[in-house]
Amino acid sequence: MPAFPSKRLLPLTRILLALLATISVSAQTTQSSFTARWLAYVSSTQAAQPHWVTPIVLVTPRLEQEFRADFVRQLTAGRQQVWLYDNGKGLELIPARHIELLFNLPPYQQHSASNLQDGLGDVSFLMKYRLLAANEKSGNYIFTAYIGGSVPTGTYKNGAASALVLPSIGGGKGWGNFDLESTLGGTLPVDSTQTVGRSVVWNTVAQYHTHNFFWPELESNATYFYGGPNDGKRQNFLTPGLMLGRFPLHNRVGATFGAGMQIATSHDHLYNHALILTGRIPF
Repeated sequence: MPAFPSKRLLPLTRILLALLATISVSAQTTQSSFTARWLAYVSSTQAAQPHWVTPIVLVTPRLEQEFRADFVRQLTAGRQQVWLYDNGKGLELIPARHIELLFNLPPYQQHSASNLQDGLGDVSFLMKYRLLAANEKSGNYIFTAYIGGSVPTGTYKNGAASALVLPSIGGGKGWGNFDLESTLGGTLPVDSTQTVGRSVVWNTVAQYHTHNFFWPELESNATYFYGGPNDGKRQNFLTPGLMLGRFPLHNRVGATFGAGMQIATSHDHLYNHALILTGRIPF
């Protein structure tokens, strides 16, 4: 069989390499163009709402896009402590003009009590739908509906005994550097209602913006229990705290940090105090 001349391979190889390079550049350009359009879309969506910083505990009615992780140290009445690593936070995305999706990782719970085992908590998720909003120049207010849920993936009883449905509403109003935000929602078990019980959660926060990056705040975190082991009880915490940010890093990417201390103010409470540390990378 006659040998294929090697000289003929050179033009063919050059053509293939040129074609691959063209495809690669085209794919990168398309991806870059898509990312640029999406981020521009997110910027215009967020420009239509107030620019307050997300509070320490309350789930803001604003649409936010960020990576978030919280770390919580709870101190019980018996001087036992529980560490919650990540505390059920994760990735927040804005896929459409009025919608935000939250995909939360299960928290890892570490107990100092010898009779309790450490382990993962439940996986949770949330969707926000912004109903009304105006930025600081147009009224400085927002109103949002939420629907969320959790799946009982916790190990060693570190989660709920049932899947939960979490409907809620939230809103806020600002006056200059001061703003008030509030959310009201329910915790509804899919089954095992007598074991888990239902609850109503009402959070309210007052914030003040000063010196560019400082956001001192005071939150009230109230839970009302119906059915289950805590039937008829009411739990309330006051949470003074400070948020710092948003510090610009690169283009849209920034950093926000904060800390607060939950202090039990009701007779009934699952723990006395809780130190909350939070870090976010908005983008």
